[in-house]
Amino acid sequence: MARYQCPGCGYVYDESAGDEHEGFPPGTLWSKVPDDWACADCAVRDKVDFVKLEPPPAESR
Repeated sequence: MARYQCPGCGYVYDESAGDEHEGFPPGTLWSKVPDDWACADCAVRDKVDFVKLEPPPAESR
């Protein structure tokens, strides 16, 4: 599952967690979030402005 970050305030939408307050249950893919959705925290940035976060590097064992 991927994560997307608002470049304005830093809010992160995590597909695995969803955002219950916004009506997106855990597992809601970014592609299923409406295109006219605005950031849940700042409401300034639109979905199109969000940046996909790279997965953290795997820890060495």
